[in-house]
Amino acid sequence: MSDPYRYLTSVGQALAAMSLYPGGHRARDRAVEASFEQLEELARHDAQPQFSFLDGEVIYRRQIIRELTGWEWGKRLAAAGMQRLEFLDGVTREEYAAWLDEVQQLLGGETPDTAEARQLVARRIRYGAVEVRGGGGGDSVALESARDPTAVPDLDAEVEAIRWIHGEVEAVGRLPLLEAEAVVRSLTIAMHSQSRIRLPLLQLKTFDQYTTTHSTNVAVLAMASAEYLGLGSREIRAFGVAGLLHDLGKVRIPRDILVKPGKLTDEERAVMQSHPVDGARIILEQDMQLDLAAFVAYEHHIMLNGGGYPTLRYPRDSHYASKVVHVCDVYDALCTHRPYREAWASERALGYLAERVGTEFDPELVEAFTRMIGEWEQRRSPLEEKSANSQQ
Repeated sequence: MSDPYRYLTSVGQALAAMSLYPGGHRARDRAVEASFEQLEELARHDAQPQFSFLDGEVIYRRQIIRELTGWEWGKRLAAAGMQRLEFLDGVTREEYAAWLDEVQQLLGGETPDTAEARQLVARRIRYGAVEVRGGGGGDSVALESARDPTAVPDLDAEVEAIRWIHGEVEAVGRLPLLEAEAVVRSLTIAMHSQSRIRLPLLQLKTFDQYTTTHSTNVAVLAMASAEYLGLGSREIRAFGVAGLLHDLGKVRIPRDILVKPGKLTDEERAVMQSHPVDGARIILEQDMQLDLAAFVAYEHHIMLNGGGYPTLRYPRDSHYASKVVHVCDVYDALCTHRPYREAWASERALGYLAERVGTEFDPELVEAFTRMIGEWEQRRSPLEEKSANSQQ
């Protein structure tokens, strides 16, 4: 068993003891002390332990703790607004006990006080429902209470993680699945604020970032579409992973072709159009459980009428997820600046999708996608508009 597992188990035991025994009881004090000792042991290997509790999963930094999938305390902490938890270096026994008292109040539906102990906790123990914000190094994620509905998430950290995933595949042939799942969970958090769906789409900063920025946006759009279409949480995450990995085969395309500003030659186009097959092969070679992502990687350029690429030997219908990602893929590609053209406005891109329903795109999916984008545009705050315009 890992140290994070032992530590979180001790938290559950301490909270259970605190609900059974009054303050000052020996059994309660022993449980708190045992939990603090587990935190100290964990801190010997990790000076600033970080946990996320999301959708039945417990994530320690970027790794899922499989033994705690469905952990009841994790679900209760998330429901109480503690989706993210971080301990800074130097937490004392008194601060830790005060924090556990505060957690117990939160779980009981009470509002914690603002006493001195609370202020100490706020300095070295951070928690809350979070927005994912990049700009730092490594795994650092700023913690916010997500009470500001106009806050615009900066997903640079997620783009960097996706770039690292692509680099691992390109350099050593390894697909880091846990990291991909962690990115999808971060994007899921960023999509929701004050119980409403938001689309934190990224603006391209440099053309070299196109593949990673585009993958991030397609993952967000695919998850938002799946949610809008009424799919369950498991399917939404699966669509997100598929969207994240749909262009994975491009790691095998020479960079001069990927960022070429002019028209591709026939030979270059053939190389570019090999990425769906390469992506599906990479995914299947790494993990057979990613068969949906492999289908999407292979089929996301196949049209409704069978056109597109790769050419199918026998005509057949593409997977539903592939049709969804195809719509998201084309929309984001059209709305993104490229070396050979300017980005299209959203209305123009949606018009392009509408013109090609029945031949390239599924009519029902385009109709739902257009409604979703329209509803999102109506809800965008002035701050979000300003942030998006400032990055163009």
